[in-house]
Amino acid sequence: MKNQHAAAEKFAAEKKKIFDGCEVLTTMRDWVRFAVSLFRRKNLSFGQGTATAYDDALYLVQSALDLPLDGPETFFDARLTANEISRVKDFIARRALERVPAAYITREAWLGECRFYVDERVIVPRSYIAEMIPEKIAPWLGDVELVARAADVCTGGGSLAILLALAFPNARVDACDISSPALEVAAKNVGDYGLDDRISLFNSDVLAGVPAEKNSYDLIISNPPYEPDSIRENLPEEFRSEPAEALFSGADGMGVIRKLLRAAAEKLKPAGVLVVEVGGLQGALEAEFPQIEFNWLETEDASDCVCLIQASSLKKAFAKKSRGKGAAR
Repeated sequence: MKNQHAAAEKFAAEKKKIFDGCEVLTTMRDWVRFAVSLFRRKNLSFGQGTATAYDDALYLVQSALDLPLDGPETFFDARLTANEISRVKDFIARRALERVPAAYITREAWLGECRFYVDERVIVPRSYIAEMIPEKIAPWLGDVELVARAADVCTGGGSLAILLALAFPNARVDACDISSPALEVAAKNVGDYGLDDRISLFNSDVLAGVPAEKNSYDLIISNPPYEPDSIRENLPEEFRSEPAEALFSGADGMGVIRKLLRAAAEKLKPAGVLVVEVGGLQGALEAEFPQIEFNWLETEDASDCVCLIQASSLKKAFAKKSRGKGAAR
């Protein structure tokens, strides 16, 4: 309790210091400019829903003022009330002094046009897969209306599972995560979108905890943890505030992905596909699994970090591995 009290006093003192002389700041434009300068001086890190100090500052000020995220220039020169300025200061101070990701402050994150509730129980959603649903995946599946079953493995707060359900109108979606707290957030988001009747949540290590009768999928997607454990202490503080199990996966980052490939080989329908985001592991994956045909999907920023694998390739690859083990015995 004493430590908490001391931390609160220290935060209050630092907050007072950073806003010293800010009485002249009266408009939204003033406060966005101030926040950008402050965030740059504090050397904050971005990449959890926003890419730059300006993006972060603008988003936080808009959110503090309950303004729509489009067309901010409409309000740039509007004078703020004392209560509004107080709320803006609270948001800016938490971001600058505690290095809390903006999404945890506002309790929301966006993928495209879709808003999701987030808090510290889940990673801030930011998957490249979101930009591929359904346009870049559908051609591998044929008629989207014939997609009957799909799964989102490592669902976190459920954002990709919800995007799947919205894009594939006749699909039932199984959303799996090893974290029970994350699934509580996912349940809120699924309920907010009114999709409780189409999305089922499973506390599961990959697909191991899904009842066998449900395991026959047209499509499996996953944004699994893929960072090696060794980088944990070197990550910026913002990223270390996210759940570790959503980021790290063993010495080489491939622990969950290995499980996923084997599970998908078993659970996909013959014409099904797996779509998985792997970060910078393209070379490592192709070296370890040369028998699998990886199709690398182009992202908006041209990073080859999302692969699509057809069920036929997975089933063939793991059938060979099984025969090889049998021969060795």
